[in-house]
Amino acid sequence: MSVSQAQRRNAGLVAQKIIEETSKVIVGKERSIRHAVYGMLGGGHCLFEDVPGLAKTMLVKTLARVTGLDFHRIQFTPDLLPADISGSYIYNMKEQVFELRKGPVFAQIVLADELNRAPPKTQSALLEAMQEKQVTLEGTTHALPKPFFVYATQNPIESEGVYALPEAELDRFLLRISMGYPSEGEEVEVLERIESWDGAEPRVKSVTTPAKLVEVQKAVRSVFIHPDLKRYIVQLVNATRRDERVQVGPSPRGSIALMALAKAAALADQRAFATDDDVKDIAEAALAHRIVLRPEAAARGTTAEEVIASALQTVPTPVIPQVVE
Repeated sequence: MSVSQAQRRNAGLVAQKIIEETSKVIVGKERSIRHAVYGMLGGGHCLFEDVPGLAKTMLVKTLARVTGLDFHRIQFTPDLLPADISGSYIYNMKEQVFELRKGPVFAQIVLADELNRAPPKTQSALLEAMQEKQVTLEGTTHALPKPFFVYATQNPIESEGVYALPEAELDRFLLRISMGYPSEGEEVEVLERIESWDGAEPRVKSVTTPAKLVEVQKAVRSVFIHPDLKRYIVQLVNATRRDERVQVGPSPRGSIALMALAKAAALADQRAFATDDDVKDIAEAALAHRIVLRPEAAARGTTAEEVIASALQTVPTPVIPQVVE
């Protein structure tokens, strides 16, 4: 489907409104908000990795309300079963038939809270849903709503009672976001808002619909990215793979994610083309969770973020002529 200049501009305005409206609820954290929206525009899933209490759930709930998407939250626990996520067939004795009871995964936005607290068998129940946008029950395939996003959270600090996400599952997330602690001024503002809070949900308005959001995603794919910028993306990913501190580097999914997110950033900034700044801004979020460090490097305190920073410093930035729409 071709996208006109006017359609792309309108899509960019929608993206801006989503960011602006969400920012009315979440104090500070504009970069985290933008990245969460980029993930949505890029049609992918987001992993929040941070300690509790930093407004991750509030951010996802607000995004659902602002975009008009159905929202379900799943609290992952060690006793959670795959059927608790995807659903199952229940026998109706009155009608003498098996009826499908859909699980909470049948929503347009699914918040998988503390995903790493569930055992691997339960975690894997999300894999088909995330990758194929469908669920198979008793041999029957059921399509999930469109659009469909998984926003998952995990606490990177605790090591007891948790199950590390396998690399194959981490790779399904388009990007990983860290909210981080608020600044002193931002935390004071949080206290002031809590003091005047009346218990009601924060007031935000819906700025789009599910159908319009799908059109925005199509507009993102139409954003122009110069061949030299594509080569730059691949060179960045290759640089992380060749780093002697890395055991396993990002797969081609990492390059695809970096390109999709750069396009989403360009659209949100009302541009018909992506730039190297878009790539640099989103590189850490798109690639860090796809890097497995060598044990000796991890023991020395090396992080995936340092590997990506090194790649950004060593790979030459291409000189690309500005595109005029």
